[in-house]
Amino acid sequence: MQQRASSTREIPDAESIPRHIAIIMDGNGRWARNRFMPRVAGHRQGVETVRSVIKACIERNVSYLTVFAFSSENWRRPTDEISFLMQLFANALEHEINKLHENGICFKVVGDLSKFDAGIVQAIQRGQHLTSQNTRLVFTVAANYGGRWDIMQAIRKLMAQSNGSALESFDFEEEDLSQYLALNYAPEPDLFIRTGGECRISNFLLWQLAYTELYFTDTLWPDFNAQELDHAIQSYQKRERRFGRTSEQLQVVVPTEG
Repeated sequence: MQQRASSTREIPDAESIPRHIAIIMDGNGRWARNRFMPRVAGHRQGVETVRSVIKACIERNVSYLTVFAFSSENWRRPTDEISFLMQLFANALEHEINKLHENGICFKVVGDLSKFDAGIVQAIQRGQHLTSQNTRLVFTVAANYGGRWDIMQAIRKLMAQSNGSALESFDFEEEDLSQYLALNYAPEPDLFIRTGGECRISNFLLWQLAYTELYFTDTLWPDFNAQELDHAIQSYQKRERRFGRTSEQLQVVVPTEG
């Protein structure tokens, strides 16, 4: 398995366009309420926004896009809303996978799939298999995902692989564990975006966001568009990504002629 650079172990390249963008898509319910519509209408419109943001990422040469669709804590929501979200997910899998494939997009899902019904799991597996060789964009949906769950499941896999000896002796490094994380195929996100005005990461990619630049916007997810994405990228481009170093260390000395 290919190892991805860890921002706490080495200094990643800091490019002007984020290679990997992670998004918490917040505000669907409030968007609908502001229009005197049921919450489900906001979720439906949110799917349309996902389509436009995927297109915008491709146009801007972003290589990885990861969206938080359903957290492990979202099961606490009203039963009827959960049922609608599951149906919306199933419909999206049925109607969008072929479009993703036709556009050269690799589709992945990370999270604990054990709570989803068999039809959804089979659709996920089909979509991942169909698009596995595509390289234009890696689009990941985090569904029934939690950052703490991710770390715990990685520990369990490490224990199983080492028959428990790694943890008994504590003889393992960060790289030994990180290869079992759900997002082990992708570089750490360069830019994290949360819409909807909330300023927290809500148990999303806790390990991977160690040195990610965070961007929060009051814009509700259904209103988020290419222009809003550009605002986030422009904010990112103004950041000084030091990864533990000083500003002086980042200065490039240009030799003078003479």
